This record gives sequence, structure tokens and C-alpha cells, in this order.
Amino acid sequence: MQKPLYLLLSLLVLTGSQAAAQRYGTAFGLRLGNSDINRTVGLSVQQRVLDRVTIEGILQSDFSRNTTFSVLAERHRPIISKRFNYYYGGGVSFGKEESFVKNPTTKEIIHTYGNATTGVDLIAGIEMTLANAVISLDYKPNINLAGREEFYRGQVGISARTVLVKSKEQKKRQRQRQKARNTKNQPLKKSFSEIFKR
Repeated sequence: MQKPLYLLLSLLVLTGSQAAAQRYGTAFGLRLGNSDINRTVGLSVQQRVLDRVTIEGILQSDFSRNTTFSVLAERHRPIISKRFNYYYGGGVSFGKEESFVKNPTTKEIIHTYGNATTGVDLIAGIEMTLANAVISLDYKPNINLAGREEFYRGQVGISARTVLVKSKEQKKRQRQRQKARNTKNQPLKKSFSEIFKR
């Protein structure tokens, strides 16, 4: 039992020394979600917009009665290294979902589906970047604003994403764009002889 734990800790310490080179700017992959009502398969894309801040888009469906799209802003904090983080955040969600209305008088449950829903999503999780892969485990509660009887639903998700753009490459491109903008905005310098021409 101690040997696997020792190997995991060693791996985390060793990968921590290369953390700056391996952090991601853009990552894309699959997300598997599980709740009391259904299991979903979806796509997840994360884009770093600020240092330690990403925007994540999640499109998920159970291919039956529930399909949702969420846009989340997430704040990342390192745990052991920059490649092992916890994160938290929130955003909005839209979708077509099923709903269950309980009638206490008749003790019936009326089941509807195809309801256009709008809600607020929160998220908290942990993630690890290994080579060009980002693996994460999260909990994503949803607060219903319109379209569904249940006020609250929670979902546990596991995501596996591939790194499309590393953080180092993204920062390099940002510097190049900033340099090009600065060059474009600078006035043209006249030579010394051109100043005295009439």
C-alpha cells in the first residue's frame, strides 16, 4: 500500500519542477457526468484568459431527455505544484431537460421533458496535468431559474482533456500580438535630413 502512494508523491514532486513549461492555455476533451437522475457524456473546452483563470464550456447530454450547455469562469490554485490544482467558479447554463412535478394530493409524479431551462452552475474540483493531458474530478451543482420544477441538482464529473496550446506558447503569442500593436501605434520616425526639407 505504501509503495503506490510513494510513487504517486514522487511523480508529483518530479513533475512540479517542470510546471511552468507544462501548464495549459487551451485544453479540449470529454466529460462524463453522473447525477441522481441521469448519466451524461459531453465535451469540455477550457481556455486560459488570465493567470490562474479559465473559461470552460461544457456541452453534455444523456442522448434521451437532457441536454445542457454551461459556460463557467474558474479560478485555479496550485496544491503541490502548478500541475496539480484545485479550482472553483460559476456561470450560467441553458438546456432542454426533464422535470418531475409531485402532486401531494393524489401522490402522483408528473414527468415532463423537453423543458427549456435556464440556471446558474457552480463548480469545484481538482485537476492534474500530465504531459499533454489534463485529468479532473469536479462537483457541479445547478440552481434552476426557469423551466424545471426541481430547484437544485448536483452532478459529479470526470474530465479528460488534451492540451491543444501550452501556457508558454499562449504567452509567447500574446507578447507577439502586443509587440505588433505597439509597433503599429508608434508614429513614423523621420530621418534628420527629412526634418529640414521644405
